[in-house]
Amino acid sequence: MKRKDERTRHQLLSAFWISVLLILILAPLALFFIDRPPAREFWREFSVALGFVGLSLMGLQFIPTSRLPFMLNTFPVDTLYLIHHWSSILSFGFILAHPVVLVLNNPNVLRLFNLFTAPWRARAAVVSLLALIVLVVISVWRKELFIKYEPWHWFHILLSVAAAGLAYWHIFGVGYHTGILSQRVLWISYGVVWGGMVIYVRLIHPLIQLANPYEIVEVTEMLNDSWTLDIAPKGHEGFRFKPGQIAWLTINRSPFLIREHPFSLASSAERLDTYKFTIKNLGDFTSKIDEFKPGTKVYIDGPYGTFNLDRYPAPGYIFIAGGIGSVPMISMLRTMADRGDQRPVVFFYGNRNWDEVAFRDELAKLKDQLNLTLVHVLEKAPEGWEGEVGLITPEVLHRHLPEESAEWISFICGPDPMIPFVKQGLEEIGVSQGQIHSELYKMA
Repeated sequence: MKRKDERTRHQLLSAFWISVLLILILAPLALFFIDRPPAREFWREFSVALGFVGLSLMGLQFIPTSRLPFMLNTFPVDTLYLIHHWSSILSFGFILAHPVVLVLNNPNVLRLFNLFTAPWRARAAVVSLLALIVLVVISVWRKELFIKYEPWHWFHILLSVAAAGLAYWHIFGVGYHTGILSQRVLWISYGVVWGGMVIYVRLIHPLIQLANPYEIVEVTEMLNDSWTLDIAPKGHEGFRFKPGQIAWLTINRSPFLIREHPFSLASSAERLDTYKFTIKNLGDFTSKIDEFKPGTKVYIDGPYGTFNLDRYPAPGYIFIAGGIGSVPMISMLRTMADRGDQRPVVFFYGNRNWDEVAFRDELAKLKDQLNLTLVHVLEKAPEGWEGEVGLITPEVLHRHLPEESAEWISFICGPDPMIPFVKQGLEEIGVSQGQIHSELYKMA
């Protein structure tokens, strides 16, 4: 009953915030029809409606990326960023459709695209659209363009703020619909909220972090080209977290600089003297983890995330991880061990070979402390290997899961291609979608 009530509460909370966001997105369109100036020709008004929806959708992108606790602890973190990614593209489509429809309706509108002769309100619209085009290109094809994360993040912020600001210049410069008091109040209110999100993320939040510093107390080399950072609070009590959650780390940099990166906590939630983060060398920032020394200053933004053990009480659990995706699982297992939790866990752990199995020795010890069934799945098995080989297929799952596991909660963490493959396998053996929770390696 407790599990059902908890799930219902989370579903209602998610539905509430989704409804709020939809209302905020569609409010300009509703007001467009309710309180408006004298109507002009249909296609002209239709293009304006498209632009308004696109602008409201674009501005609301500042909210899911602002790391507001009520959002990040209601929706999965990677889901929020995926929604942000696709809704940004949808927003761009609406905004692009606005001038396209105008030109198709009246080709004379093309003269407004001349940045040398057009009025300033039109120039602002054109430059805003160009900023959005660049933003979409560098976001969708960042890796193909070989743009590193940090400079991309700077460009992403600057282009987003510039595009929104110039769009506001345009709609208030035209002034036809924003000349109506209700619409003017609505758009000014939106601008205040969106601007507030930027100020919160780039000023208020860094000030809070600055007042609560941490420092590295130990750096330990692990298998699989990974390192564990033990980080302790400096002059304050630190924070409590739930096993499986993530936090953003800023290491040896000011929290005002955009050099923060998300990582899962590897610690037991019952031990708060230090916080463990096990990080694999995947390039960019992570390639320098081994260079950090004890005493290095760290700022932590978190914890966040719905991917955690305490959120989903169940009679048992299925853990499935690929490579360094085992970090949130080790946090959960360490926490269960410290709590004396003997609920059954079956942990399927996929790696390329035996030498890359992170936490290998500790997992063997945890197996003796917990009601843990550990299933290693190797792509390339060593000579004499008697365990599973290949991928974590439905057949592998079926061989090791008891019948009652259909009522358990499943946690999956690993690289992008692994998630849908394993989800499908769980569903094939009778685990419902509502009992499966996943988290990807990367969110940007």
